[in-house]
Amino acid sequence: MTAPHQRSDVGAGLGAGWEITSTMIGGIAAGGGLGFAVDWLLGTPHAFTAVGFIAGAAGAVYVIWLRYGKGEGGGG
Repeated sequence: MTAPHQRSDVGAGLGAGWEITSTMIGGIAAGGGLGFAVDWLLGTPHAFTAVGFIAGAAGAVYVIWLRYGKGEGGGG
């Protein structure tokens, strides 16, 4: 009787994993796209694209932390 319960736990874990992965990819793509647009408008050689990738990754990590990283331990 525990097998269906274990399957739902695996499914929930897979769902969370895909959500984290897509958030990271989306953040990096959005930040890089915005940086690329700024580079294109200003005519700079991909300086803002690199900054956009980094800012997008940092933003995605922050969103993931808000969603999953706080935990329930009460440690801070």
